[in-house]
Amino acid sequence: MAEARFTPLRERHESLGASFTDFGGWQMPVRYTSDLAEHHAVRQAAGLFDISHMAEFTVDGADAAAYLDFALAGRLSTMVIGKAKYSLLLAETGGIIDDVIVYRLGDDSFLIISNAGNRDAVAAALAERANDFDAAVADVSDDYALLAVQGPAAEAIVAATEGITEVSIPWVEQKYYAWASARYNGQPVLIARTGYTGEDGFELLVRSEDAAVVWDAVLTAGATHGLVPAGLAARDTLRLEAGMPLYGHELSREIKPAQAGLGRVVASDKDSFVGKSEAAPAEGARVLVGLAAEGKRAGRAGYDVVAEDGTVLGEITSGALSPTLGHPIAMAYIDPTFTEAGSTVFLDVRGTKIPATVTALPFYRRKK
Repeated sequence: MAEARFTPLRERHESLGASFTDFGGWQMPVRYTSDLAEHHAVRQAAGLFDISHMAEFTVDGADAAAYLDFALAGRLSTMVIGKAKYSLLLAETGGIIDDVIVYRLGDDSFLIISNAGNRDAVAAALAERANDFDAAVADVSDDYALLAVQGPAAEAIVAATEGITEVSIPWVEQKYYAWASARYNGQPVLIARTGYTGEDGFELLVRSEDAAVVWDAVLTAGATHGLVPAGLAARDTLRLEAGMPLYGHELSREIKPAQAGLGRVVASDKDSFVGKSEAAPAEGARVLVGLAAEGKRAGRAGYDVVAEDGTVLGEITSGALSPTLGHPIAMAYIDPTFTEAGSTVFLDVRGTKIPATVTALPFYRRKK
Protein backbone atom coordinates (compact mmCIF):
# COMPACT_ATOMS: atom_id res chain seq x y z
CA MET A 1 0.00 0.00 0.00
CA ALA A 2 1.39 3.37 -1.02
CA GLU A 3 2.37 5.75 1.74
CA ALA A 4 -0.07 8.62 2.24
CA ARG A 5 1.08 11.95 0.88
CA PHE A 6 0.71 15.37 2.46
CA THR A 7 0.86 18.81 0.87
CA PRO A 8 3.47 21.41 1.93
CA LEU A 9 0.77 22.89 4.20
CA ARG A 10 0.41 19.88 6.50
CA GLU A 11 1.71 21.71 9.59
CA ARG A 12 -0.60 24.66 8.93
CA HIS A 13 -3.62 22.36 8.73
CA GLU A 14 -2.66 20.50 11.89
CA SER A 15 -2.17 23.73 13.81
CA LEU A 16 -5.68 24.82 12.75
CA GLY A 17 -7.17 21.57 14.07
CA ALA A 18 -8.10 20.11 10.68
CA SER A 19 -9.55 16.64 10.32
CA PHE A 20 -7.94 14.73 7.46
CA THR A 21 -9.26 12.26 4.88
CA ASP A 22 -7.72 10.26 2.06
CA PHE A 23 -8.28 11.84 -1.34
CA GLY A 24 -6.49 10.44 -4.38
CA GLY A 25 -3.74 9.05 -2.15
CA TRP A 26 -3.30 12.36 -0.33
CA GLN A 27 -4.19 13.17 3.26
CA MET A 28 -6.25 16.32 2.83
CA PRO A 29 -8.12 18.53 5.31
CA VAL A 30 -11.81 17.60 5.18
CA ARG A 31 -12.88 20.29 7.67
CA TYR A 32 -11.46 22.68 10.25
CA THR A 33 -14.58 23.63 12.23
CA SER A 34 -17.82 22.47 10.59
CA ASP A 35 -18.85 21.63 7.06
CA LEU A 36 -21.78 24.05 7.21
CA ALA A 37 -19.81 26.96 8.63
CA GLU A 38 -17.13 26.63 5.96
CA HIS A 39 -19.70 26.26 3.17
CA HIS A 40 -21.63 29.35 4.27
CA ALA A 41 -18.41 31.35 4.67
CA VAL A 42 -17.57 30.77 1.00
CA ARG A 43 -21.06 31.78 -0.13
CA GLN A 44 -21.15 34.89 2.09
CA ALA A 45 -17.51 35.99 2.44
CA ALA A 46 -14.60 33.73 1.47
CA GLY A 47 -12.85 30.43 2.07
CA LEU A 48 -9.21 29.44 1.65
CA PHE A 49 -8.60 25.93 0.27
CA ASP A 50 -5.38 23.97 -0.05
CA ILE A 51 -5.59 22.21 -3.43
CA SER A 52 -1.89 21.45 -3.72
CA HIS A 53 -2.68 17.78 -4.37
CA MET A 54 -3.67 18.71 -7.93
CA ALA A 55 -1.22 17.74 -10.67
CA GLU A 56 0.58 20.21 -12.95
CA PHE A 57 2.16 19.59 -16.34
CA THR A 58 4.01 22.00 -18.62
CA VAL A 59 3.97 21.66 -22.40
CA ASP A 60 6.63 23.51 -24.39
CA GLY A 61 7.83 23.42 -27.98
CA ALA A 62 7.12 24.63 -31.50
CA ASP A 63 4.28 22.10 -31.86
CA ALA A 64 2.81 22.62 -28.38
CA ALA A 65 -0.49 24.05 -29.61
CA ALA A 66 -0.95 21.48 -32.38
CA TYR A 67 -0.04 18.71 -29.94
CA LEU A 68 -2.70 19.81 -27.45
CA ASP A 69 -5.30 19.97 -30.23
CA PHE A 70 -4.51 16.30 -30.87
CA ALA A 71 -4.12 15.19 -27.25
CA LEU A 72 -7.24 16.91 -25.85
CA ALA A 73 -10.86 17.09 -26.99
CA GLY A 74 -10.98 20.90 -27.13
CA ARG A 75 -9.35 23.37 -29.49
CA LEU A 76 -6.45 24.87 -27.56
CA SER A 77 -4.50 26.38 -30.46
CA THR A 78 -6.89 29.35 -30.73
CA MET A 79 -6.63 30.27 -27.06
CA VAL A 80 -4.82 33.56 -26.50
CA ILE A 81 -1.95 34.05 -24.07
CA GLY A 82 -3.31 34.89 -20.63
CA LYS A 83 -6.42 32.74 -20.93
CA ALA A 84 -7.45 29.40 -19.44
CA LYS A 85 -9.74 26.75 -20.88
CA TYR A 86 -11.58 23.74 -19.49
CA SER A 87 -10.96 20.60 -21.55
CA LEU A 88 -11.13 16.82 -21.54
CA LEU A 89 -8.49 14.15 -21.96
CA LEU A 90 -10.25 11.26 -23.68
CA ALA A 91 -9.31 7.62 -24.01
CA GLU A 92 -9.28 5.94 -27.43
CA THR A 93 -12.71 4.59 -26.45
CA GLY A 94 -14.09 8.13 -26.10
CA GLY A 95 -14.43 7.87 -22.32
CA ILE A 96 -12.96 10.51 -20.03
CA ILE A 97 -9.49 9.94 -18.56
CA ASP A 98 -9.67 13.30 -16.80
CA ASP A 99 -11.03 16.82 -17.02
CA VAL A 100 -8.34 19.48 -16.98
CA ILE A 101 -7.76 23.21 -17.17
CA VAL A 102 -5.21 24.44 -19.70
CA TYR A 103 -3.46 27.81 -19.38
CA ARG A 104 -1.66 29.41 -22.30
CA LEU A 105 1.55 30.87 -20.93
CA GLY A 106 3.13 31.83 -24.26
CA ASP A 107 3.02 31.12 -27.99
CA ASP A 108 4.64 27.72 -27.46
CA SER A 109 4.10 27.23 -23.74
CA PHE A 110 1.13 25.83 -21.80
CA LEU A 111 0.27 24.65 -18.30
CA ILE A 112 -2.19 21.82 -17.62
CA ILE A 113 -3.75 21.22 -14.20
CA SER A 114 -5.37 17.82 -13.65
CA ASN A 115 -6.92 15.89 -10.80
CA ALA A 116 -4.64 14.39 -8.17
CA GLY A 117 -5.98 10.85 -8.43
CA ASN A 118 -5.42 10.80 -12.20
CA ARG A 119 -1.88 12.15 -12.19
CA ASP A 120 -0.22 8.94 -13.40
CA ALA A 121 -2.87 8.25 -16.06
CA VAL A 122 -2.69 11.82 -17.36
CA ALA A 123 1.12 11.77 -17.38
CA ALA A 124 1.16 8.52 -19.37
CA ALA A 125 -1.42 9.70 -21.91
CA LEU A 126 0.25 13.09 -22.42
CA ALA A 127 3.67 11.50 -22.88
CA GLU A 128 2.45 8.90 -25.37
CA ARG A 129 0.57 11.46 -27.46
CA ALA A 130 3.61 13.73 -27.76
CA ASN A 131 5.65 11.22 -29.74
CA ASP A 132 5.01 12.76 -33.16
CA PHE A 133 5.25 16.40 -32.09
CA ASP A 134 7.97 18.90 -31.24
CA ALA A 135 6.52 19.26 -27.75
CA ALA A 136 8.06 18.46 -24.39
CA VAL A 137 5.74 17.45 -21.54
CA ALA A 138 7.01 17.71 -17.97
CA ASP A 139 5.29 16.69 -14.73
CA VAL A 140 6.05 19.60 -12.40
CA SER A 141 3.46 18.73 -9.73
CA ASP A 142 5.96 18.39 -6.91
CA ASP A 143 7.43 21.83 -7.61
CA TYR A 144 4.22 23.74 -6.96
CA ALA A 145 1.47 24.30 -4.42
CA LEU A 146 -1.99 25.57 -5.29
CA LEU A 147 -4.20 27.71 -3.03
CA ALA A 148 -7.80 28.70 -3.81
CA VAL A 149 -9.46 31.82 -2.42
CA GLN A 150 -13.17 31.57 -3.15
CA GLY A 151 -16.13 33.80 -2.33
CA PRO A 152 -17.55 37.30 -2.82
CA ALA A 153 -14.65 38.84 -0.90
CA ALA A 154 -11.95 36.93 -2.80
CA GLU A 155 -10.80 39.84 -4.95
CA ALA A 156 -10.48 42.21 -2.00
CA ILE A 157 -8.56 39.61 -0.01
CA VAL A 158 -6.04 38.69 -2.70
CA ALA A 159 -5.55 42.36 -3.58
CA ALA A 160 -4.79 43.09 0.08
CA THR A 161 -2.38 40.16 0.56
CA GLU A 162 0.93 41.61 1.68
CA GLY A 163 3.88 40.45 -0.41
CA ILE A 164 2.00 40.00 -3.70
CA THR A 165 3.45 42.53 -6.15
CA GLU A 166 4.02 43.12 -9.85
CA VAL A 167 0.56 41.86 -10.78
CA SER A 168 0.48 41.96 -14.58
CA ILE A 169 -3.23 42.83 -14.84
CA PRO A 170 -5.14 45.19 -12.49
CA TRP A 171 -7.47 43.19 -10.25
CA VAL A 172 -10.59 44.90 -11.54
CA GLU A 173 -9.67 43.98 -15.12
CA GLN A 174 -9.00 40.29 -14.50
CA LYS A 175 -11.55 38.12 -16.31
CA TYR A 176 -12.96 34.72 -15.44
CA TYR A 177 -10.85 31.87 -16.83
CA ALA A 178 -7.85 34.11 -17.30
CA TRP A 179 -4.59 34.43 -15.38
CA ALA A 180 -2.08 37.06 -14.35
CA SER A 181 1.58 36.81 -13.42
CA ALA A 182 2.76 38.26 -10.12
CA ARG A 183 5.48 38.01 -7.51
CA TYR A 184 5.35 37.02 -3.89
CA ASN A 185 8.39 38.39 -2.08
CA GLY A 186 10.17 38.33 -5.41
CA GLN A 187 9.20 34.77 -6.37
CA PRO A 188 6.88 33.97 -9.32
CA VAL A 189 3.16 33.42 -8.74
CA LEU A 190 0.47 32.58 -11.28
CA ILE A 191 -2.93 33.95 -10.23
CA ALA A 192 -5.89 32.50 -12.14
CA ARG A 193 -9.48 33.68 -11.83
CA THR A 194 -10.84 30.16 -11.66
CA GLY A 195 -12.42 27.94 -9.05
CA TYR A 196 -14.64 25.01 -8.16
CA THR A 197 -17.28 26.54 -5.91
CA GLY A 198 -19.60 28.58 -8.11
CA GLU A 199 -18.28 31.79 -6.55
CA ASP A 200 -15.83 34.39 -7.75
CA GLY A 201 -12.32 33.50 -6.76
CA PHE A 202 -8.68 32.97 -7.53
CA GLU A 203 -6.27 30.06 -7.59
CA LEU A 204 -2.66 30.88 -6.71
CA LEU A 205 0.06 28.65 -8.10
CA VAL A 206 3.21 29.16 -6.00
CA ARG A 207 6.48 27.34 -5.42
CA SER A 208 6.07 24.52 -2.92
CA GLU A 209 8.58 26.16 -0.60
CA ASP A 210 6.54 29.38 -0.58
CA ALA A 211 3.17 27.72 0.15
CA ALA A 212 3.14 28.20 3.93
CA VAL A 213 4.07 31.88 3.92
CA VAL A 214 1.56 32.66 1.16
CA TRP A 215 -1.13 30.74 3.08
CA ASP A 216 -0.36 32.80 6.19
CA ALA A 217 -0.38 36.06 4.24
CA VAL A 218 -3.75 35.34 2.64
CA LEU A 219 -5.31 34.36 5.99
CA THR A 220 -3.99 37.58 7.51
CA ALA A 221 -5.37 39.68 4.65
CA GLY A 222 -8.72 37.94 4.92
CA ALA A 223 -9.13 38.29 8.68
CA THR A 224 -11.27 41.42 8.37
CA HIS A 225 -13.24 40.02 5.40
CA GLY A 226 -14.62 36.88 7.04
CA LEU A 227 -12.15 34.49 5.37
CA VAL A 228 -11.92 31.00 6.88
CA PRO A 229 -9.84 27.95 5.97
CA ALA A 230 -12.14 25.44 4.29
CA GLY A 231 -11.86 21.71 3.68
CA LEU A 232 -12.94 19.14 1.13
CA ALA A 233 -16.39 18.62 2.65
CA ALA A 234 -17.40 22.23 1.99
CA ARG A 235 -15.71 22.12 -1.40
CA ASP A 236 -17.86 19.13 -2.34
CA THR A 237 -21.22 20.68 -1.37
CA LEU A 238 -20.22 23.96 -3.02
CA ARG A 239 -19.31 22.34 -6.33
CA LEU A 240 -22.46 20.19 -6.21
CA GLU A 241 -24.66 23.27 -5.83
CA ALA A 242 -22.78 24.78 -8.77
CA GLY A 243 -23.40 21.67 -10.87
CA MET A 244 -19.69 21.03 -11.37
CA PRO A 245 -18.70 17.41 -12.09
CA LEU A 246 -16.23 15.48 -9.95
CA TYR A 247 -14.05 12.80 -11.50
CA GLY A 248 -14.94 9.39 -10.12
CA HIS A 249 -18.53 10.53 -9.60
CA GLU A 250 -19.89 12.28 -12.69
CA LEU A 251 -16.88 11.57 -14.92
CA SER A 252 -15.07 8.32 -15.72
CA ARG A 253 -13.67 6.26 -18.57
CA GLU A 254 -17.14 4.75 -18.99
CA ILE A 255 -18.79 8.16 -19.52
CA LYS A 256 -18.78 9.99 -22.86
CA PRO A 257 -18.65 13.82 -22.79
CA ALA A 258 -22.17 14.40 -24.15
CA GLN A 259 -23.67 12.18 -21.44
CA ALA A 260 -22.17 14.52 -18.83
CA GLY A 261 -23.46 17.63 -20.57
CA LEU A 262 -19.95 18.39 -21.83
CA GLY A 263 -20.53 18.00 -25.54
CA ARG A 264 -19.72 21.69 -25.93
CA VAL A 265 -16.17 21.00 -24.71
CA VAL A 266 -15.47 18.67 -27.62
CA ALA A 267 -14.29 20.37 -30.82
CA SER A 268 -15.76 17.67 -33.08
CA ASP A 269 -14.83 19.69 -36.19
CA LYS A 270 -11.11 19.18 -35.55
CA ASP A 271 -9.46 16.90 -38.11
CA SER A 272 -8.33 14.48 -35.47
CA PHE A 273 -7.90 14.04 -31.75
CA VAL A 274 -7.60 11.01 -29.54
CA GLY A 275 -11.04 9.51 -28.90
CA LYS A 276 -12.81 11.43 -31.68
CA SER A 277 -14.29 8.41 -33.45
CA GLU A 278 -15.77 7.01 -30.23
CA ALA A 279 -16.73 10.22 -28.38
CA ALA A 280 -20.45 10.06 -29.16
CA PRO A 281 -22.51 8.08 -26.63
CA ALA A 282 -24.56 5.05 -27.65
CA GLU A 283 -28.23 5.62 -28.38
CA GLY A 284 -30.24 5.44 -25.17
CA ALA A 285 -27.20 6.01 -22.93
CA ARG A 286 -27.98 7.54 -19.55
CA VAL A 287 -27.67 11.31 -19.25
CA LEU A 288 -26.56 13.49 -16.33
CA VAL A 289 -29.35 15.56 -14.74
CA GLY A 290 -29.94 17.62 -11.66
CA LEU A 291 -32.54 16.42 -9.15
CA ALA A 292 -34.18 18.53 -6.46
CA ALA A 293 -36.33 17.12 -3.65
CA GLU A 294 -38.19 18.40 -0.61
CA GLY A 295 -37.63 17.59 3.06
CA LYS A 296 -34.29 16.76 4.61
CA ARG A 297 -33.49 13.20 3.43
CA ALA A 298 -30.90 13.43 0.68
CA GLY A 299 -29.98 10.82 -1.87
CA ARG A 300 -26.32 9.86 -1.88
CA ALA A 301 -23.89 8.55 -4.48
CA GLY A 302 -24.84 5.02 -5.47
CA TYR A 303 -28.54 5.32 -4.61
CA ASP A 304 -30.98 4.29 -7.35
CA VAL A 305 -33.27 6.67 -9.17
CA VAL A 306 -36.56 4.90 -9.93
CA ALA A 307 -39.89 5.44 -11.67
CA GLU A 308 -43.14 5.44 -9.72
CA ASP A 309 -43.55 1.70 -10.38
CA GLY A 310 -40.06 1.03 -9.01
CA THR A 311 -38.32 0.55 -12.35
CA VAL A 312 -34.68 1.59 -12.00
CA LEU A 313 -33.98 4.59 -14.23
CA GLY A 314 -30.45 5.37 -13.13
CA GLU A 315 -28.12 6.14 -10.26
CA ILE A 316 -27.13 9.15 -8.17
CA THR A 317 -23.50 10.20 -8.60
CA SER A 318 -23.45 13.00 -5.99
CA GLY A 319 -26.07 14.11 -3.50
CA ALA A 320 -26.47 16.22 -0.37
CA LEU A 321 -28.79 18.40 1.62
CA SER A 322 -27.91 21.75 0.07
CA PRO A 323 -26.63 24.14 2.77
CA THR A 324 -27.47 27.17 0.63
CA LEU A 325 -30.87 26.11 -0.70
CA GLY A 326 -32.07 24.13 2.31
CA HIS A 327 -33.38 21.10 0.43
CA PRO A 328 -31.87 17.89 -1.03
CA ILE A 329 -30.11 18.08 -4.40
CA ALA A 330 -28.35 15.46 -6.46
CA MET A 331 -26.74 14.77 -9.80
CA ALA A 332 -27.61 11.46 -11.41
CA TYR A 333 -27.30 9.55 -14.66
CA ILE A 334 -30.78 8.47 -15.74
CA ASP A 335 -32.69 7.10 -18.73
CA PRO A 336 -32.85 9.88 -21.38
CA THR A 337 -36.64 9.55 -21.72
CA PHE A 338 -37.02 10.98 -18.18
CA THR A 339 -34.64 13.94 -18.48
CA GLU A 340 -37.06 16.74 -19.41
CA ALA A 341 -36.94 19.53 -16.83
CA GLY A 342 -39.89 19.29 -14.48
CA SER A 343 -40.24 15.52 -14.78
CA THR A 344 -40.84 13.63 -11.55
CA VAL A 345 -38.71 10.65 -10.59
CA PHE A 346 -38.03 9.04 -7.22
CA LEU A 347 -34.91 8.63 -5.09
CA ASP A 348 -34.61 5.23 -3.45
CA VAL A 349 -33.33 6.33 -0.04
CA ARG A 350 -32.83 3.13 1.92
CA GLY A 351 -36.06 1.64 0.69
CA THR A 352 -38.13 4.82 0.82
CA LYS A 353 -39.17 6.43 -2.45
CA ILE A 354 -38.70 10.19 -2.24
CA PRO A 355 -40.09 12.27 -5.15
CA ALA A 356 -37.59 14.47 -6.96
CA THR A 357 -37.89 16.92 -9.84
CA VAL A 358 -35.51 16.93 -12.79
CA THR A 359 -33.84 20.34 -12.65
CA ALA A 360 -31.50 22.23 -14.97
CA LEU A 361 -27.95 22.59 -13.68
CA PRO A 362 -26.57 24.44 -11.84
CA PHE A 363 -28.75 24.45 -8.74
CA TYR A 364 -27.09 27.65 -7.53
CA ARG A 365 -25.82 30.59 -9.56
CA ARG A 366 -24.07 33.52 -7.87
CA LYS A 367 -25.33 37.04 -8.35
CA LYS A 368 -22.92 38.95 -10.59
